Amino acid sequence: MRTRRTLQVLGALLVAYLVVPVIAFAYRIAGSNQRGFKTPGLWPALGVSLQASTISLVVMTLFGVPLAYALARSRGWLASMVGVVVQLPLALPPIMSGVLLIYLIGPYSWLGVHIDRNLTQSLTGIIIAQTFVSAPFLVVAARSAFEAIDPTLEDLAATCGHRPFARFWQIDVRGAASGIRAGMILAWLRAFGEYGAVVIIAYHPFSLPVYTEQQFSSSGLPTTQAPTFLALAVAAVAIYLGRARLPVRRSTRFQLPAASEPPTAVPTPVSFDLDTTVGDFHLRCAYQAASHRLAIVGPSGSGKSVTLRALAGLRPGAGPVHYGAEEMSEVPTESRRVGYVSQGAALLPERKVWQQVNFPVDAIPARAAWWLRKLRIHDLAARLPTELSGGQAQRVSLARALSRDPHLVLLDEPFSALDVPVRHELREELHRLQYEAGLSTVLVTHDPEEAAMLADEILVISEGRLLQGGPCAEVFRYPASPEIARLLRVDNVRRGVAAGDGMIEVSGTTLNTSSDFPSGTPVLWSVHPNAVAVVPDGRYGARIADVTSRGALTVLTVELDGGVDLRAWSLGTGLPEREERCRVNIDPKSVSVWSPDSPSLVSL
Repeated sequence: MRTRRTLQVLGALLVAYLVVPVIAFAYRIAGSNQRGFKTPGLWPALGVSLQASTISLVVMTLFGVPLAYALARSRGWLASMVGVVVQLPLALPPIMSGVLLIYLIGPYSWLGVHIDRNLTQSLTGIIIAQTFVSAPFLVVAARSAFEAIDPTLEDLAATCGHRPFARFWQIDVRGAASGIRAGMILAWLRAFGEYGAVVIIAYHPFSLPVYTEQQFSSSGLPTTQAPTFLALAVAAVAIYLGRARLPVRRSTRFQLPAASEPPTAVPTPVSFDLDTTVGDFHLRCAYQAASHRLAIVGPSGSGKSVTLRALAGLRPGAGPVHYGAEEMSEVPTESRRVGYVSQGAALLPERKVWQQVNFPVDAIPARAAWWLRKLRIHDLAARLPTELSGGQAQRVSLARALSRDPHLVLLDEPFSALDVPVRHELREELHRLQYEAGLSTVLVTHDPEEAAMLADEILVISEGRLLQGGPCAEVFRYPASPEIARLLRVDNVRRGVAAGDGMIEVSGTTLNTSSDFPSGTPVLWSVHPNAVAVVPDGRYGARIADVTSRGALTVLTVELDGGVDLRAWSLGTGLPEREERCRVNIDPKSVSVWSPDSPSLVSL
């Protein structure tokens, strides 16, 4: 409480410091008989300042906003140097800025000579001086606003068919509008009040600050009251206009147009041969899918999202990509007609749900209405993103992707940020839609269960390389390595060596199976946890390494004599405690054995 009070006192002192001179001035001008409103030159000087600062603002906005955007999106030494140069006028005393400009537009400079020495002592000279000292305010504010925009929104706009300039206007300028507006007000006020650079470049015609200085030098304070009052009034109006918001009528009622069911989609399997670098990360991945439902699984940083971005065309030059039989490598993202659903929904700020789902350039309103009803969010059409839950926002994102009848739907971990119940609900809903609408999908996920549910084929990638790919049933049953099994959360996949007569050697334990590999063949083997039984008369000696309860199910980790640990499931009671000795039975017919080099060579 004491800290808060101290801060309030400090803030109040600053406010008093800023307000007291204004109050003193108001008291003085109210009781003065000689304010200077009738002094010759006052109103022309005000007109010059208003005209010059407004033209300067137009110039600063026209060139400064694109510069701010370029600086916000650029990295490297050149962008850093340009950023420093842009801010130099902030560090210079204004009169020194005027001295610098003399070398550019002075009557004896190269430019001044070639324009008949008319740049100084003119309205043009005032505009040049004001722009030099004021432009950094606009550029710095706009750059900060552009940097705050989520870059995934630009990618989203590209996948929705918007071309570069439309993306700049619809996403960046609209998203940074408040920062740009604040920068414009600051820059205009700075230009309107500029004295030092203007007095060096263009003493005539008088601007309002130069006129005020001239009156103070010749007559003292009395005749400076009028220009000071006018400057305060103009500044107050400009600040008010900059902060004012137009009244917005809000209605929670919205009448959807007639809905139209989408036509039966044509299955679109993808194939690709990608070779691309992002920073020091190198992705090299090739695959030809046989089905139109593909999932890509891997740990964080494995290259899943880079692969999906390449399929969407957001990584130009990444390598050949085909949608069905159609070669897409040279087709820009905005022409690929894909639906893109990102992890965070990526809804556009200040746009209602109906505007969100119709954001694609080729969105079909009747189709958008159909998907809103199909996803049970039609009653949310008039809501803003801030009024939606996570699950509702993700449904809106999915409806937006489907409103254009896409050839392919790309999903980048669309449910990972949601609560478990909502995640399961949306997963089941998407699964149903895949079959009802015949959607062709490529799903990126770190959840193998989600991949198995929403795909017919699966790719497992790690560190930018494809480890294994194929039909889900085959990859899950016969992972090519224990590392792949771990990524797929497949229990009890281990290495071993065939010992003949259906036996395999595993870390000193001879395991009985029904396989038929030649003796000495390196093999992989697995057994489902429900086929590993802890019983008093079990064949294999073991110890209980861990016990975990999952409600009615108990998960045991048993370590066979020799060091091999296996997962076992049990619904029984009275099980051994952790670190107790036990006996284990493993049904030979439940053990799958295969060669890691050729998963098709399987013996059960």
